[in-house]
Amino acid sequence: MASSFPDAAPAHRAGTLRKLKQFATRIGAALMIGLIRAVFGFLRALGPERASDLGGWLLRSVSPLIPVNRVAYANVRAAYPGIADAEARRLVRGGWENLGRTVAEYAHLKTLFDYDYHNPDPNGRIEVVGIEHFIALKDDDKPGLIFSAHLGNWELPAICAATYDLDTTAVFRAPNDPAIAAVVHEIRSGAMGGLAAAKQGAAFAMQGVLENGGHLGMLIDQHFTRGVVVPFLGRPALTNPILGKFVRRFECPVHGVRVIRLPNRRFRIELTPPLDLPRDASGEIDVTGAMAMMTAVVEGWVREHPEQWLWMHRRWRPNLISAEALARFRDQPQQKPVFKAT
Repeated sequence: MASSFPDAAPAHRAGTLRKLKQFATRIGAALMIGLIRAVFGFLRALGPERASDLGGWLLRSVSPLIPVNRVAYANVRAAYPGIADAEARRLVRGGWENLGRTVAEYAHLKTLFDYDYHNPDPNGRIEVVGIEHFIALKDDDKPGLIFSAHLGNWELPAICAATYDLDTTAVFRAPNDPAIAAVVHEIRSGAMGGLAAAKQGAAFAMQGVLENGGHLGMLIDQHFTRGVVVPFLGRPALTNPILGKFVRRFECPVHGVRVIRLPNRRFRIELTPPLDLPRDASGEIDVTGAMAMMTAVVEGWVREHPEQWLWMHRRWRPNLISAEALARFRDQPQQKPVFKAT
């Protein structure tokens, strides 16, 4: 007599396959994390200088084979119309070399920063310009905002802040690969202060930092689909408005910070005075104008050291800018950086 119950075997097999796939995924992730840790261990054994040289040479050498290299060339040619091919090649390869050096230097983030405010060493690896602004931020009992860009080794300002007990939370975007993200987070956590991942709901955590009198540091030179349109290197670019919104609400100081690679594997960290941001007719901070001024500061940095910027990022996406937003952009006054007297 035939059974009236459905055959449970296919469902059982599907469940078993699903469990095997989940197990294989976990094993793969664990192996990848182990491999990445081994690579960083090798880089630590090389020391910071040789590791940086290796990372820079490697990425510079293989960059022509990387698909987004075409994006980097297109960005350079748009930012510098009429640029000679040799110069465009120099800037793009310099950008790749800087990225390779920065990645390799992650293995040394805990020891890379050697600046001593009380006894600065002119022969040290790090020099700091504007350290008085870091100290003022620490002692003013107010929240503060610090913007930066993917220039030089952009992780160093957060380490500087942590070294001098400036209550700062660095907002970061995790790498897309979960294994790399896990190892990078381990390294950052051991070298920096607070960390906040740039993901859905992060704005509430960031607001909480400022409400408690803390400071936020954020890179502002990447595309943000729901952003405001501001000029950057001669083209309209969508930019995250959150720092403009926060300064409008909290009326707190806003500083820029950048890192410049110097000869002999040294770095200069520069913190600007607070910006004097534009205001609207009601006297409140103009969010779009504020982001335009911050971005103008970043543009000046990039123009000064273009070979140290992240050209391979798809920063400009004109197809995502609405006609209405583009019309508002064209009506905007040009914002030039204006700093407050200190």
